[in-house]
Amino acid sequence: MGSKFPDGAIGRRSVLAASAKAIGLVGLGLLGCAPRSSQSGNSAQNQVKENQGSAVSGQSGKTMTLSSAAFAADGMIPAKNTCDGQNLSPALSWDEPPAETKSLAVVVTDPDAAGKTHWLLYDLPPDLRQLPEGVPANPLLSQGGTHGKSDFGKFGYGGPCLPGETVSGSHHYVFRLYALDKFLDLPPGASPIEVSKAMKGHTLAQAELIGRYRRP
Repeated sequence: MGSKFPDGAIGRRSVLAASAKAIGLVGLGLLGCAPRSSQSGNSAQNQVKENQGSAVSGQSGKTMTLSSAAFAADGMIPAKNTCDGQNLSPALSWDEPPAETKSLAVVVTDPDAAGKTHWLLYDLPPDLRQLPEGVPANPLLSQGGTHGKSDFGKFGYGGPCLPGETVSGSHHYVFRLYALDKFLDLPPGASPIEVSKAMKGHTLAQAELIGRYRRP
């Protein structure tokens, strides 16, 4: 069974790295970095560019980019962001959504496990540009935003957690950001299917970032 959410660029993993390099730079302020010199500035810019995911245009025609300070596009997700570590959600940053955006949503799925949803966060304020590492698993967030329940029946982020028999190979985890033209106004704990239905036809733009994980 595939993901319940719009696929965007999923299924094009073979060209993901090339696509990421083709996207323009996100401002350094998104990652809280400031260049100390021309050399350090170039290094920081290269890191941001490397960590960018794919831009996917929505009905507005505008593209967005999604980045993480924790891992590069198509790179390995650190153990601390998985159930083998502290299971902290990774820091995420993105650029400006379309002007008509009323809310943002973040969805994380595992296409290698029937599209299981690992994180479901909606009704984020449209002027928000980043999420810090370790977002609390509260039903309602202090800065605005509502947690749905993952396919595992839990609030908050559930990082990669491969079965014990998965020794070789890795799973891909797709982090997607949606700019929506409406406030979903769903209660905390909405299911992935409920959120997907509420979002249908209301995506102005979206971006995705794919990370991988294998058991150490």
